[in-house]
Amino acid sequence: MALTNSYKKLNAGDPAPYFILMGVDGKECAVKDFLGKPFVIVFMCNHCPYVRAKMPALIKLQSKFFGKVTFVGVNSNDPNYQGEGFENMKKFAKEFNMNFRYLIDDSQKVARAFGAVCTPDPFLFDASGKLVYHGRIDSAAGMETTTNGDVMEAAINKTLAGEAVRDSFLPATGCSIKWKNA
Repeated sequence: MALTNSYKKLNAGDPAPYFILMGVDGKECAVKDFLGKPFVIVFMCNHCPYVRAKMPALIKLQSKFFGKVTFVGVNSNDPNYQGEGFENMKKFAKEFNMNFRYLIDDSQKVARAFGAVCTPDPFLFDASGKLVYHGRIDSAAGMETTTNGDVMEAAINKTLAGEAVRDSFLPATGCSIKWKNA
């Protein structure tokens, strides 16, 4: 496990990079499908202890903001890395009873377009697809499982109220994305 901090490639106001990816439900999903309400793209994977620790907070946030905000997980890890790949994503989604889409980025082009480097690495966009926040899910710095999603929740509430998110970039910490041939 290589501990990594997210870095800033996209700036507040930048549009979400376009993509079409396959979900564990067998359906393709595109950025255009999320427009019309705020959405959160979380780069994540199956084996990372940081992702596993933050899953309860992500599921709680999706439940709290259901119908107002769309959450989407994107797995950009090398699908040949131990514990990763499409079939393991299906198992992970079932294990956590995920209440949001989980997509595979097996080419890793989407992660590179966003500048995602760690898991979890969340990006919050407004209803028009403009970045408003990139960074940590909550104030817990490590792998604490009693996380509450307070930082992301505050950013979502500001976005829903039409207000600017004051700190639009607060680096997330997690495992590095497992790049192909790296």
